[in-house]
Amino acid sequence: MFADFEALEIDTGKARIFARRGGSGPGLLLLHGFPETHVMWRDVAPSLARDFTVVCADLRGYGQSSCPPSAADHAPYAKRAMAADLVVLMAQLGFKRFLVAGHDRGGRVAYRLALDHPDRVEKLAVLDIVPTAEAWDRADARLALGFWPWSLLAQPEPLPETILAAAAEAIVDNALSGWGSAADAFPPGVRQAYVDALRDPAHVHAICEEYRAAASLDRVHDHADREAGRRISCPVLALWSEHGALAEWYRNEDGPLGIWRNWAEDASGGAMSGGHFFPEESPIETAATLDAFFSGR
Repeated sequence: MFADFEALEIDTGKARIFARRGGSGPGLLLLHGFPETHVMWRDVAPSLARDFTVVCADLRGYGQSSCPPSAADHAPYAKRAMAADLVVLMAQLGFKRFLVAGHDRGGRVAYRLALDHPDRVEKLAVLDIVPTAEAWDRADARLALGFWPWSLLAQPEPLPETILAAAAEAIVDNALSGWGSAADAFPPGVRQAYVDALRDPAHVHAICEEYRAAASLDRVHDHADREAGRRISCPVLALWSEHGALAEWYRNEDGPLGIWRNWAEDASGGAMSGGHFFPEESPIETAATLDAFFSGR
């Protein structure tokens, strides 16, 4: 994996962010979700590196990145703080402006990045999400049962930390097989990398803090933007799983794209082959779709 990519560790002043960089051209930042790490981009990044300088980063608290101390309000793991890391990361790599794509949790960091730093983001792709406040405002039994990490990992410590640490393999297996994705999309080495990323108590706590922030402070930030009429100014590509929950849950809002059009001045998109983890199930289609959007083809 990532044979032609160099490994980097960048000190952002608040966290140490691990990333892999490869290719040449405009800067393109790729962000992962849960329970993944940057490894999720292993089959997408090499294709994109033909046209872009691709940077695959581990979010703070995930993978090989550091775990800054948290706070009572969970602010160090709010998407605002995580996005600020990545502005510094990309600037230190020579990109004042860049492209960004994020899947799942990474998508939440990515759209916060575009809202908080509109001068930095040229184009944004969000994969299999709607904005955090929109999801919580519409939350019902389907979300509670289908996307259980939202409620379970947001519980006060130490309950979710104890569960994650004690059952890392079961957590990963349930996520990778339970959200509409094919098991063969995750070779044993990849699955093990995701399990290993949940073995460290500091990272387990950081991940739970990120979910607690999503259930609280991230919603506050989203509501503040919506009430102020702030919208994402750059072009947005919204992609979602054709076999996943989003299209069905938000059918009355014209699907995920209908919701994103309320948040962005220019939003387009559509469904992708596979389940929630379609970048790993359908990497050729994912890479081609992202390449066409970011290249303007």
